[in-house]
Amino acid sequence: MCDEQTRAEALAALQGTTFFPYWLDAPQRPADEPALQCALTCDLLIVGGGFTGLWAALQAKEANPERDVVLIEANSIAIGASGRPAAILSTSVMHGLANALRLFPQDMETLEQLGKENLDGFRETIERYGIDCDLEWGGELTVAIGDEGREDIEKEYKLYRHYGHDAHLLDRDAVQREVNSPLFNGGLWSKQRSGTVHPAKLAWGLKLVAAELGVQIYENTPMVSNQQNKQGVLVKTAQGQVQANKVLLATNAFAAGHRKIRNRVAAIRDRIVVTEPLSEEQMASIGWQNRQGIYDTRTQLNYMRLTADNRILFGGRLDYFFGNNTDPAEDKQADPYLRLVDNFYRTFPTLRGIRFSHAWSGPIALTTRMAVHYQSYHGGKMLYAGGYSGFGVTATRFGARVALAMLDDAQVPERNLQFARTQPAFIPPEPFRWIGAKITMYALDTLDEKGGWRIPWVRMVEKMGFPITQK
Repeated sequence: MCDEQTRAEALAALQGTTFFPYWLDAPQRPADEPALQCALTCDLLIVGGGFTGLWAALQAKEANPERDVVLIEANSIAIGASGRPAAILSTSVMHGLANALRLFPQDMETLEQLGKENLDGFRETIERYGIDCDLEWGGELTVAIGDEGREDIEKEYKLYRHYGHDAHLLDRDAVQREVNSPLFNGGLWSKQRSGTVHPAKLAWGLKLVAAELGVQIYENTPMVSNQQNKQGVLVKTAQGQVQANKVLLATNAFAAGHRKIRNRVAAIRDRIVVTEPLSEEQMASIGWQNRQGIYDTRTQLNYMRLTADNRILFGGRLDYFFGNNTDPAEDKQADPYLRLVDNFYRTFPTLRGIRFSHAWSGPIALTTRMAVHYQSYHGGKMLYAGGYSGFGVTATRFGARVALAMLDDAQVPERNLQFARTQPAFIPPEPFRWIGAKITMYALDTLDEKGGWRIPWVRMVEKMGFPITQK
């Protein structure tokens, strides 16, 4: 916990803060599409208006312009995880190289190639349709905290180089020239095919493109039920219904669509604060001229990036709320963000006292895989695609493409890979899920400082399949 002086300082910095995502609090936010209030039929129904659903809708129409595609969103487009991340872009489609190697060593070469192709397709689509989403290609920088952090990035560097990334190992002096922080003891800079994006602008742009291609979009249209019938799947909403040949459940952490989905998916919360815009003098004090997206090597890691108007987004601080609660009232007040603000000031002491314009948390779909997986229902006519707990802004395009191939029974090579043919392990139900999560979050918060029982506890959790200290 923070001491009284630190707590008071953090509270002062959060005075006047808007507890809502900076990305979504924007004048460019489009009006919601009307809710569905009638009965429709279609070939493909997509449930969920985040990145997975939007990429699926766009790719389905590009592949077949005549295909009848409908998308329904329970609230507003991008209101879930897609409007809340740091949005640091990566080629990884399996939550990082180390995670992919842990899960699918036999497929690593193929997954790496697919990831690079996916990132190139991501960029080409944005450029072809002229989507204005503040894209910057400054690269991805992992910074070492302490001597142990140096060992972490040196191991990661070997992986990056082995799989053909334009990766550069930085010593303390070199990383300080990139970003001035007393905590940064070294760095791994992957320069190509990585950067940052404004996630909400991207989602709104994909929504516009999908609509222009002929996708019917209905917002504020939650799915109430679904059932298989002779024609396919009948989905009922609050005020209408859709008879679809096939249904893609793009509901990620919300795990909507079938009660069994939550057996493998937990809605973990990730917290973020965003500063007021930095002055020229403040920017000069920290450097960061190449504007990389940054992760650090702390056990309870922090990540950070610059926005187009030179605010610093600073994230971390995982938590879990009972019953997979995806909108906890507790995260709309200052207290949950105090330790995050303290970590920010420790990272950037020249900015001590700066205020934070926005703070929020967002739902991460945590599984033992930490990457996309698929669950099939109603004889293969309905498919869940989700499980992104990071790196999802680009990986969702890949996940959506494979999901469409599975729904359509298209024989693409990706379906033969292990990730497409397997599922993550089961997660214990409540109340054991909540109890285990709370103990684990506390252990992560204090592991670096206090060690002790926390070390065997975290090792036990990782043996269960959750790589929670993986960088």
